[in-house]
Amino acid sequence: MGTKTVSRRTVLKAGPPAVAGAAGISQMTSAHAEAGLNPKSEEIIRGWYAAWEQKDWHPVDVLLTEDFTFSSAAGDDHINKSAFQAQCWETQKNFIKRFELQHVFGCGDEAMVMYVCHTTNAKTLRNVEYLRLRDGKVAAIECFFGEESSFPSAVSASRG
Repeated sequence: MGTKTVSRRTVLKAGPPAVAGAAGISQMTSAHAEAGLNPKSEEIIRGWYAAWEQKDWHPVDVLLTEDFTFSSAAGDDHINKSAFQAQCWETQKNFIKRFELQHVFGCGDEAMVMYVCHTTNAKTLRNVEYLRLRDGKVAAIECFFGEESSFPSAVSASRG
């Protein structure tokens, strides 16, 4: 089979899908070798969401590294564990009944999780979070939930 050289100009003229395809072909092979979330990581992640349902800080705390950080669109920029406990855990825990994990996927010790949160008064909200694990614990979470109106407390208070 022969090799055909294609100039960057030709690829760029073909548009974004061609650029993405050309850039990703060589990476696809290596990505498949790493694909898949480590089973232990998935267990830790599922345990993280289950711990919230207990309404007890200790099971949550033991799953977090000492240098844990949390970031979100609500102005939380790599807040530490104690700030997370005060700003997120204490203000939201009593509104959460359970999490329904719809998608958990990733590679090694990194995962994306899409879930539906069921509140204590039968309302729901959907979020996506990116989790990084280290040494069997959650080291960082980036939560993509949008505005404060989608917090468990705000959804619980809505009339809709």
